[in-house]
Amino acid sequence: MKTRNILIVGVGGQGTLLTSRVIGDVAINKGYDVKMSEVHGMAQRGGSVVTHVRYGEKVYSPLVEEGCADILLAFEKLEALRWIHYLKEDGIAIVNDQEINPMPVITGAAEYPGDTLDRIKQACKQTYVVDALKIARELGNIRVLNTVLLGILAKNLGLEKNEWEEAIERVVPPKTIELNKKAFLTGYEL
Repeated sequence: MKTRNILIVGVGGQGTLLTSRVIGDVAINKGYDVKMSEVHGMAQRGGSVVTHVRYGEKVYSPLVEEGCADILLAFEKLEALRWIHYLKEDGIAIVNDQEINPMPVITGAAEYPGDTLDRIKQACKQTYVVDALKIARELGNIRVLNTVLLGILAKNLGLEKNEWEEAIERVVPPKTIELNKKAFLTGYEL
């Protein structure tokens, strides 16, 4: 199997790191070599969070190179636009249709781009846009938006659904297992 390269981007507090741990757990349990790297400098203040996940027969570096990501999993659409150049030509972008204003927008030094989704779709032929926040809210907890997106990712990776559910059981806090599994299945079935 060739190495799979996944870039997960978002804003602190959206669950990107937990998502990467579930992906890593599934890949390890399939017997793959897994490497991950996280960059989350100002994450606690709503800053950008980027996680590189690579798995395959043998992986030598944890970093996904520019133009090499098979999938860009974006928890916020401006972050998707910011990192879209990491996708390979036939890569897939899975984008949560949510706006979280970065500091320059909050301070009035810049405006949130109104054409963000159009620019993403122009750069990536296979773009899935979903309002994961709305779905998570309907499920009763906005904190599972990451698991909704994980379900969409899982469908695109082709690994067995039950393997993902088992990984969720091992990784998420015990009291949230059932809600996370429901969120995952909702995303998987979209």
